Amino acid sequence: MKQLSYIFMALLLTGTLSVHSQETESNPVTFRLNNIPRKMEKDTVSTKMRSDTQPPVLSIITPVIEKGEIFKTELDKVDLLGEVKDDSKVRFVSVNNEIRTVNETGVFAFTLKLSPGENPVRIRAMDEHNNLRDQSFSIEYTPKVVTLADRIRDESTYYGLIIGINEYMDDGIPNLDNPINDAEAIYKTLTSKYSFEPDNIHFLKDPKRIDIIRELDQLRRKVSPRDNLLIFYAGHGYWDEEGRIGYWLPSDASKDITADWFRNSTLVDYLQAIHSKHTLLITDACFAGSIFKARSVNMKQEVAYERIYEMPSRKAMTSGAYTIVPDESAFIRYLIQRLNENQETYLSSEELFSSFRMAVISNSNSVPLYGEIQNVGNEGGDFIFLKRE
Repeated sequence: MKQLSYIFMALLLTGTLSVHSQETESNPVTFRLNNIPRKMEKDTVSTKMRSDTQPPVLSIITPVIEKGEIFKTELDKVDLLGEVKDDSKVRFVSVNNEIRTVNETGVFAFTLKLSPGENPVRIRAMDEHNNLRDQSFSIEYTPKVVTLADRIRDESTYYGLIIGINEYMDDGIPNLDNPINDAEAIYKTLTSKYSFEPDNIHFLKDPKRIDIIRELDQLRRKVSPRDNLLIFYAGHGYWDEEGRIGYWLPSDASKDITADWFRNSTLVDYLQAIHSKHTLLITDACFAGSIFKARSVNMKQEVAYERIYEMPSRKAMTSGAYTIVPDESAFIRYLIQRLNENQETYLSSEELFSSFRMAVISNSNSVPLYGEIQNVGNEGGDFIFLKRE
């Protein structure tokens, strides 16, 4: 035993063996080799593994959701984009208990299908040290009420053909002063107050017969069964009593030759070929009343706009029947006045006509007429003027 003690002391004195520390325990001396105590090594590693106690940082990029507030939407689904960050590796991200993929930058995306009312959303993110971030919020889904106006704007286009003729090439046909001004007033009212876009209205000033035909051909190709069409004509008209034929007189019409006149029957053929949802013809011309079957106007106080819009219609309103109408038209004046005064979202053509008919009769020698255009597919509906939002 003494021999071992001497060997130990010799090693200590020569520096071959060093002492790290002494502890007053059952084993009074703890030694280390190469200056690294094993107990301290284990404690250091253990402390490092337990140093990350912070949960991941979780944020919603879009939509912007304020803390404590409920996000409200009229859509039945919401696309959310989020981001998770952590000093260590992210173990998982879940949304309403469904695991989501996170890219290398920590971004994740998901689409939530919503039910009407409040929809709870719970997002959880955990790192590799089991630190958990738990975040909740709510999305309130209120389905949008789809009105008739919404449906018309979504499904339909309002097209227009506006014709005004002041100047005639044949000296035997007197020129007029007001048709182009009246046509411009109609154009301005339709594009500023109602759902007619300027690009969808063709405005013909002093057109020849071929110009009118060309525009009707284009409308035939363009207008769909979902769309609405308004045609306005102001200029000379003529009624051939013997032949029972009505005409519009284009700017190139000759007084004594009907070759360049535009027959009402030709217009009716086009109205049959243009497959619109609703077509309304407004004419301020002599003898315009020959093209339709007139009927009395008796509006009910309440109009079921959804119902009358569903049924196709081909209607016309004119400034007179077989009598000559004056150049300065009370019919046009009161028509535009009523369109401008209207404050309702929906205005049917029958309501419009009934609102100014008596004013025209009282202030002119004309008796305006309203009715269904014959033999072109009218099914009892009506053209509806839709106010701009």
